[in-house]
Amino acid sequence: MVKAVRVHQLGGPEVLTYEDIDLPPPGQGEVRILNHAIGLNFTDCYFRTGLYKAPGLPFIVGHEASGEVTAVGPGVTNFHPGDRVAYYLNLGAYATERNAPADRLVKLPDHITYEQGAVLMLKGLTTWYLLHKTFHVQPGNRVLIHAAAGGVGLLACQWAKALGATVIGTAGSKEKADLALANGCDHVILYKEENFAERVKQISRGELCDVVYDGVGKDTFQGSLRSLKKRGLLVSFGNASGAVPPFSLSELNAHGSLFVTRPKLADHISTRKELMEGADALFAAVIDGTLRVPINRAYALKDAAKAHIDLESRVTTGASVLKP
Repeated sequence: MVKAVRVHQLGGPEVLTYEDIDLPPPGQGEVRILNHAIGLNFTDCYFRTGLYKAPGLPFIVGHEASGEVTAVGPGVTNFHPGDRVAYYLNLGAYATERNAPADRLVKLPDHITYEQGAVLMLKGLTTWYLLHKTFHVQPGNRVLIHAAAGGVGLLACQWAKALGATVIGTAGSKEKADLALANGCDHVILYKEENFAERVKQISRGELCDVVYDGVGKDTFQGSLRSLKKRGLLVSFGNASGAVPPFSLSELNAHGSLFVTRPKLADHISTRKELMEGADALFAAVIDGTLRVPINRAYALKDAAKAHIDLESRVTTGASVLKP
């Protein structure tokens, strides 16, 4: 039997249920994948609590994973049993095996491990579109990256630095600050001890930032606005502290004709061409050493509840994976 982690009712980590499920043969255009590693993400928690809406109950949690193709359905010609693959899909990843549409899979290069592949498909592709599509980071830019020691944060700090930016990060502890500094940050602000917007002003000598990447949400939104130069861009891409409350558009005017966007990965890889553009750029950056992929924790799939507790308690750094 296939094992999976499902949610039958919305709530805390305790609602994650490790159980047997039936898995039919792959259908038209599908492949069957034996998962080797599964990415752990805050968005998993958002679906579990109901902040993000699943199509219905019960549902299998998770969005990114990597594994081995074990069977192909009718019409599939570009994948074969034994291929190493990775994917980002809307739910269904917390399972030992699954079926997935072939056109949403990418083949893993030989030099990228299953663990790396699993965390690159959401966190890595998110970093790619944030720095290359939402705001094209270039030499001379000054960027602020919240949660700089997190899964997206560490990748974003490395890539922004490689692109020539001055990188300011925020972190919740000295240990996390040291990790961010080792991964591309020029300056790290301990947000629990300092007013980060004031420190950004000091660090930049009043020039502030071209762009703020904010995956934290409610707790950092106002300070993020105050950290931007005139006509700067706030990229709000996550809700780790809760959803951003309603605000008046006049605030953007008052802070200097600012721009705010709320992007999501799915809209940047909606076509096969876009998916492959992002994956190719991402894998190349890992292979040439631009990006290191720090995977600092691994949990058994059956311990998904513990993984969610640690993630929401800010215990984790970098990327974490679940192992079936």
